Amino acid sequence: MEQPPVALDPLGRDIHGEARELRERGSATLVELPAGIRTWHISEFEVLKGLLRDPRVSKDPRRHWPAWQRGEFQESWIRTWVGVTNMLSSYGDDHKRLRKLVAPAFTARRTAAMLPRVERITTELLDAMERSVTDTDAGTEAGTDTGTDTGTGTAGGAPLDLRSSFSHPLPMLVICELFGVPDDQRPEMKRLMDLIMDTTLTPEEAARTAVDMQAAFGALAESKRREPGEDLTSVLVSARDDEGGTLNEKELLDTLLLMIGAGHETTVNLIGNAVHALLTHPDQMKLVREGTATWDDVIEETLRWAPSISNLPLRFAVDDIGLADGTMIRQGDAILTTIAAANRDPEKYGPTADSFDLLREHGEHLSFGHGVHFCMGAPLARMEARTALPALFARFPNLRLAVPESEIAQVPSCIAFGHARVPVLLHG
Repeated sequence: MEQPPVALDPLGRDIHGEARELRERGSATLVELPAGIRTWHISEFEVLKGLLRDPRVSKDPRRHWPAWQRGEFQESWIRTWVGVTNMLSSYGDDHKRLRKLVAPAFTARRTAAMLPRVERITTELLDAMERSVTDTDAGTEAGTDTGTDTGTGTAGGAPLDLRSSFSHPLPMLVICELFGVPDDQRPEMKRLMDLIMDTTLTPEEAARTAVDMQAAFGALAESKRREPGEDLTSVLVSARDDEGGTLNEKELLDTLLLMIGAGHETTVNLIGNAVHALLTHPDQMKLVREGTATWDDVIEETLRWAPSISNLPLRFAVDDIGLADGTMIRQGDAILTTIAAANRDPEKYGPTADSFDLLREHGEHLSFGHGVHFCMGAPLARMEARTALPALFARFPNLRLAVPESEIAQVPSCIAFGHARVPVLLHG
C-alpha cells in the first residue's frame, strides 16, 4: 500500500533536518509541496546526479506533466517556475535553441570583462557600509554629548545588516548593469524576485505576481526597442525582433525573468551564506587567514554545505524510471531537484557530510546543476563571490555577528536557502 506523501515545510525552517529524516525512508520519497503538489524527493547524491543527466527526465510541464496538462496548479506559486517558457522549463530541441541564444552572454571572455565592474561595485558598497556606521556612531556621540541617547551605538560600532547592505545589492547591481535595467525599474525587479521565492503565495497573489512580471519585463524590453544599447537585453530583443528571429515574445520575457532572477538570487545567498559560515566557524576562518585554505575553497564548500537553492522545482519523468533500490518513478511523475539533500549525502561525503570543512576532499556538489541544464551563470557567480568575500574581510578584519547565531533566521522558503538578515558589527 502506497504511503501518503510527506508534507515539506513551506517556510523551509529546517531544510537539512527534513532531508535527514527523508533519507531514512530511502533514496526517493514522495513528498508534498505547498498547494498540494506531489513530487519525488531524492536523498542520494548519485541518484539525483543520474536523474539530472537522464534524457528520460524533462523540464517541460506542457509536454510531460499530466497534472499541469489537466489545468492543475496553474494558479499556484509554481506557475512562476514551470508556467514560463525559457531554458528552465524546456526540453530537447527547444532547450538547445533557447540556451544557444543566451550562451554568448556568459562566455569566459565576457565574464572576465565584468571583473572591473564587479570590483568597482564591491568597493562602492564597502565604502557605503563604512560611512553608514561612521555616521551612526558620530550621531550617537553627539547625542551623548547633549544628553540624548539615540539607541544605535555599540562598543564595536552600529549593527549593520549584511544582506541588505552588501550581499544583496552587489549581485543585483551587477546583473542589472549586465542587462541594462534602468535605475527606476530595479526596485520592482527586486520585489518580483522575492515573490518568486515565496512558496506560500495564494492563487490571487500568484496571479498578480505573474501579471506584474509580464509588465515589468515587457517594459524593460520596450525600453530597449526604443533605445537599444550594448546590454544583454538589447541583444535578446534583437534576436526576437529581427526577421527570422527564433524567440517569440513570451520566450523573450520569460528568458529575461530567468536570467535576471537566477543571475542575482543564487549569488546573494552564496555571499551571505559564506560570510555566515565563516563567522560561525572561526576555526575555518583561521585556515583562510593563514593561507591554508583559499577563497575558492570557501566558495565551493559553501555551495555544497549551504547551497543558495535548496530545492529546485520541477522535473518530470518522460518514461517509467526504476531506481537501484526498487523505487519506480512513473511516467508523468514530478521530481524535485533536491540540491541541499544531495549535497549532504553521507554516502557521498562520509560521516562529516554535515560539517563545514574547507579542506574537504571530493567536494563535488550539485549547486549549479548537472548535465544539459548546468547553470551557465556559474562562472559569474563564482567571480562575484571571489571578489566580494576577500574584499569584505580585508576591509573589516574584525567583522563578527551582532546577535547570537540562533537569532539569525532563514529566508522563509523551501526553495531558496539563505538568511533573511545577517546583523554584523564591522569592527568587532
